Amino acid sequence: MTTTSTQAARPGAARNASPYLYGQAAAAVARVLESGQYGHTGITEEFERAVAEFLGIEDAVAVASGTAALHAALLAAGVGPGDEVVVPSMTFCATVQAILAVGASPRFVDIEPATLCVTDQLLMEAVSDRTAAVMPVLFGGRPVDLSAVQTQLTERGITVIEDAAHAFGSRNGTQHVGTTGALTCFSFGPIKNLTCGQGGMVTPRTPQEAATLRQLRLLGVVQSQNERANTTTYRVDGFGLRYQLSGINAAIGLAQLDHFATTEQSRRRLWRTYREALAPLGEVTLVDVDVDHAVPHLCQVRVPHRDQVFAYMRAAGIGVGVHYPPNHLQPAFAAWRRTLPATEQVGQKILSLPFHQHLTERDIEHVVTVLGQALQRAGGPPCATC
Repeated sequence: MTTTSTQAARPGAARNASPYLYGQAAAAVARVLESGQYGHTGITEEFERAVAEFLGIEDAVAVASGTAALHAALLAAGVGPGDEVVVPSMTFCATVQAILAVGASPRFVDIEPATLCVTDQLLMEAVSDRTAAVMPVLFGGRPVDLSAVQTQLTERGITVIEDAAHAFGSRNGTQHVGTTGALTCFSFGPIKNLTCGQGGMVTPRTPQEAATLRQLRLLGVVQSQNERANTTTYRVDGFGLRYQLSGINAAIGLAQLDHFATTEQSRRRLWRTYREALAPLGEVTLVDVDVDHAVPHLCQVRVPHRDQVFAYMRAAGIGVGVHYPPNHLQPAFAAWRRTLPATEQVGQKILSLPFHQHLTERDIEHVVTVLGQALQRAGGPPCATC
């Protein structure tokens, strides 16, 4: 397939997402390498304290990835075989795999089409006698407010575990995500709002929960690394995994956190630029991330003829993507399949546009121009400005 665009593909627009590192990260990693201490060290603990201070909470527990954060949070909440976890189908498969890893079953729930997020009403309609946890996904960085049903969930012994992989820095009203009483799980993967290269974090609700999470991430060992250095033995009290965050990754995270205000402003500005540029495209609707409160992780649109538009834009050198194919339709999760009309309809229309801090306004203009051309070629509505 060839493109009719008269503009050459722009470098920033060729990538759907791309890490954005500030210069201090390289120097921070170099210092860790020079120290010879690459594993879980004081740098990791410094990163935990810095994130807790940023969020305004007492503690935060760093782990090796966002998936590890979800898995550890489920274990800490006591979720296990025979339990159900209510979870949107519209999420990355890692969310569901973490549920299966503890022996629980996913209870897939539908979403609100305008936001791609679950609502409190949809969650409560899916709750059953087997529900041990609900796992709202803060899709694209958008907060999910469950305050209206929190008392009902607490009375039924149901834990709220937020999948906030997209939402570091976002706010639910005036409160940062991670501070509203849920077990919140962040991802610090390569393209997230805050990156460690690879990493994750859980915000515990109590000191005991923090201790449980730290024990889980260190193979069930009770003593910290510093404590073990001064004794001839150590004690393993229960199940655990090697889910520690390395000092190398923590050093990257610390350097990035120093510049997070810039990251936040940049991502909001880019999203608003897209919103303005997309306005002339009549049947293209932008997924609402509540940009006044969210730090956007994705810029997604719903388009007619999505697969044809996707193919045209990729052939034109535009790094579009699809986030995500619905999980309840995946072969691996067929045992828990149920009809989810909104998810299935949206799943055929969503398209992720290039969204990262290397983008310029000219890149965004080019992306939207090619999107208009793709719609015309695919039989969509004409665009007066294309």
